[in-house]
Parts: sequence; structure tokens; C-alpha cells
Amino acid sequence: MTGTATFGELTGDYILVTADTRIGFVARHPIGPKVRGQFEEFAGGGHLDGNDPSRSRVKLTIQAGSIQTHNSQRDGLLRGKFLDRDHYPTIAFASTGVRQVDETAFELTGGLTIRGVTKPVTVAFERTGIQRDPRDGIRIQFTGSAMINRADWGVNWNAATSASISKKVALEFDVVLRRTGLTAQRSPAQPR
Repeated sequence: MTGTATFGELTGDYILVTADTRIGFVARHPIGPKVRGQFEEFAGGGHLDGNDPSRSRVKLTIQAGSIQTHNSQRDGLLRGKFLDRDHYPTIAFASTGVRQVDETAFELTGGLTIRGVTKPVTVAFERTGIQRDPRDGIRIQFTGSAMINRADWGVNWNAATSASISKKVALEFDVVLRRTGLTAQRSPAQPR
């Protein structure tokens, strides 16, 4: 994506473009290859305040049963024993703060809820592109990552599993947001 716009011009309400977004994870076995996967069903959006990024906010809801690692046995265990999707069908994130690090880098903090447990998480994001589309308005692309300890949310099956799979899980985000409606911030001189 390409485009030139000041960050202030990007102010508005946004929705997640699910077709162009990937929410993934990487876990490591003590021996053997990394396990990579992603979630197939999610929705989200928020408000971007380009003049004061600290006033921005986002929400994300992921369907726990949509986890996919391309191994049906493992996927069944992740959906059932690890994430307990029958009792906790969604994973959710709601931001509590945004800090602009430099022109394109941000730190997004918020509460991540898995299996009914909410813990604070900080995600490092980088704005990687802006696209102006006459039909869709403005699209912004971000990439981000965070490292979490799955044990903090009770994401475990049994003692053997706890010892054989790393508790550290890297979350990966390739996100495309589309501005909705005419919610851009007006200057004081513009009529309402």
C-alpha cells in the first residue's frame, strides 16, 4: 500500500478488513519445528485520532474455534482442551492506551481475554502503508507482534503438555483497516 497523508488526516472510525488481515501465532516445541497457526474468524475496529494517538482505541473479537494450524488432530486439541471453545467461544482484546514511538511505530496496550481471564498485553505495531481508494476511502496497514505466556490465561491441557510445549507464544498481526463513513476530524472552520 502506498500513499502520503499526514497522521492527522487519518483521524476517523475504522473497521477491520478481514479479507486482508491475518491474526497468527507461533509456538515452539523444546525440540522440533515451530508450530504456526492463525485464526480464520474475527472482527474488530476502532477510532484513530491522528492528532492525539493516545486517544485512539481498538477492539478485536476472535472466534476461538477458528484456530487453524493445518493439522486436524492438533487443531481439535487447541479448540477443545487448550482454548475450551465450548465454554469460552471468543478471545477478545480492548485497548486501554496507545503510545506513538516514532512516525510509524506505536505501542498498543490493552486487556486480552482468553478463557474468561483478562490480562494486560502490549503490542508493538508499525504502520506499513496507507492507500487512498476513491471507492473505499482510506485504508491503513499495520504489522505488529507481542509475546505472551499462555499459562497466564490457563491455556494448558495437562502436566505433560505443559512440559513439552513452550509457554511463550508469539502473536503476529498483519492488519488492514478501512475508514468508515465521513468521520474524519473537521477543522474548526469547516461547517458541521
